[in-house]
Amino acid sequence: MFKSTWRVASMCFLGLLLLAGGTICAQQFEQNPDDQKAAQMVCQLVHRFHISQKKIDDSISKKTLQRYIDSVDPLKLYFIQSDIEAFKKLETKLDDQLVRGDVKFAYLVHQAYLERVRRQVKIAQDYIQVEHDFTTDESRIANPDHLEWCTSGQQLNERWRKRIKAELLAKKLDDTKLPEARQQLAKRYTNIKRFAEQTDRSEVLQRYLSAMTHSFDPHSSYMSPQTREDFDISMRLRLQGIGAALSSEDGFTVVRQIVPGGAADKDGRLELGDKIIGVGQQEGEIEDIVEMKLSRVVRLIRGKKDTKVRLRVKTAKTGETKIYELTRQVIELKQSQVTSTIIDASTRIKGTSGRIGVINMPSFYRDFEAERRGVADFRSAARDVRKALDKFNDDGNVDAVIIDLRTNGGGALKDSVEVSGLFIEDGPIVRVKELDGTITPHVDPDSGIAWKGPLVVMTSRMSASASEIFAGAITDYRRGLLVGDQTTHGKGTVQNVMAVRTSSPLNFFDRKPPGALKLTIQQFYRVNGDSSQERGIPSDIVLPSVINHMDIGENALDNHLPFDKIPAANYDAVSLVNPKIVSALAVSSKKRTDADAEFSKDRTAIKKFLERKKRKTVSLNESVVRKEIEENKQDDKADKDDKNQPKNPPVFRDDHYNNEVLHITLDYIQQLKQAKLVRK
Repeated sequence: MFKSTWRVASMCFLGLLLLAGGTICAQQFEQNPDDQKAAQMVCQLVHRFHISQKKIDDSISKKTLQRYIDSVDPLKLYFIQSDIEAFKKLETKLDDQLVRGDVKFAYLVHQAYLERVRRQVKIAQDYIQVEHDFTTDESRIANPDHLEWCTSGQQLNERWRKRIKAELLAKKLDDTKLPEARQQLAKRYTNIKRFAEQTDRSEVLQRYLSAMTHSFDPHSSYMSPQTREDFDISMRLRLQGIGAALSSEDGFTVVRQIVPGGAADKDGRLELGDKIIGVGQQEGEIEDIVEMKLSRVVRLIRGKKDTKVRLRVKTAKTGETKIYELTRQVIELKQSQVTSTIIDASTRIKGTSGRIGVINMPSFYRDFEAERRGVADFRSAARDVRKALDKFNDDGNVDAVIIDLRTNGGGALKDSVEVSGLFIEDGPIVRVKELDGTITPHVDPDSGIAWKGPLVVMTSRMSASASEIFAGAITDYRRGLLVGDQTTHGKGTVQNVMAVRTSSPLNFFDRKPPGALKLTIQQFYRVNGDSSQERGIPSDIVLPSVINHMDIGENALDNHLPFDKIPAANYDAVSLVNPKIVSALAVSSKKRTDADAEFSKDRTAIKKFLERKKRKTVSLNESVVRKEIEENKQDDKADKDDKNQPKNPPVFRDDHYNNEVLHITLDYIQQLKQAKLVRK
């Protein structure tokens, strides 16, 4: 029932492809002059401005082919090995084609993909209707990184059989009746075929040119004129929604960041790494979004303030499917601004004393427009941190300060420099390498110190870019203690958006917006000479955390720029942190966390997460999967109350993690006193 004319189709496709620039019968798109100009200009800009200064050569050509095929068929569900071998006939020719503006290969592969989608969706619909035995002990490879291309159509069809069986099993475990599950999956694959057929030429070109730019680094990409036209609007509109940064990975919409102050942040249930597999409005059914384009998913999720959206979510921690109802809201700057409080340690930790000032900084923001207009009290993170520190100083009894950067994904370079300068006398904060190799230092603009006392900085794998500039400066100047995940994100590069015009700027009547190239043009370096790229900024004391083990750092991204270093700058470090102090604090912290029941639960969650992460296969046996889900539910019950955060969460929640950081801070104060290093 599931046989197909694979040999004939593959031989036909191979012959057509070897024409090297020929056309396929009924090809959907033909390249036009605008495509050629866009490709040529993107190549010229990459040659001229990318920080690596690499050329578009055979090596980039091979990577481009690989990335383009992976982006078209990430789950290896449509092409087979003979298709890939046919594509590879041109793996060292794409660079030359791109430089001269020839992008026919992009449309050739896209048309082949459409043909495969039509065939495999028909096969999927057949498998949806057959009876599957959920008592047999069989499994499937779920992680595409462990998949090989199928060598035949029959082998691919078997992959599809297991895929459909897994999806039906997931529906069954969610208590969906089999007839309804079949109806839902049939609709899913009808939509997948429809979405593929609705792809327009600009999307194909964008995917292809981005495959080339991603071969240089993961942050450089091409935006088509249509995408560029929507860019500013979409960025603003995404703030009127749930407050989550999303990415498309292997056909799934994955949560990559929770925006501080947003609906998802306040609700507390949606987490990093969760997969959103369905979206519904306040009323009506939840629409399946597996393999839906991210732009369409965003349109479904965003909406007017105070309206409700329902998300069907496959959780990262347990693999369960849950439905979350969130109320959309507008995220104002004030909800993401610096907040602060003073905590009496004795109210959190029995037998201790001390007053700790805590500053939560979700981003390094700055109102550049107000600053340009000369507004005297324009808003910036640096100004708000200074105000908080002034309050601590005015209090007169604050013993130490904690800066929380765990959700800080970066922001304005200028503010990261100014905030760093609040804790040191003077000197360079960060250095930036320009295209020509010139090293430009950014120095502390203020010779004064706003806080001289003990400082602890909390970081995580989500702390990126400007956060890493601040954390790096605090570490290199030995000004404070870093506590959190093993290291920060590891993004030490700067991107710039450049217009990609396909017509003369002098043509007044051509109102079509230009495309755009987001290109990596600079790299950050710490004052000790190390780049924050790839490795991030390591913590002095590491606390147990599931996030610490997720593949969310820069080093998990393909073609990321490598770590490197330059000669150290001239700077005068202080001595508020040294190996002896760090060692003593780490030993004491480990004793406490080893004996703490809540951290024991964290370690159990980490162990189970790593076990799932290492798995190459997942079971298709209902009893096996159901048992695992029930075990995960039991483990997750202890966290249930923890997830229901109040509508206005406190600056520094009263939980075991934060209280351990408080304990470390109190120990740190004592270590400094014993060493007579406390600064007044």
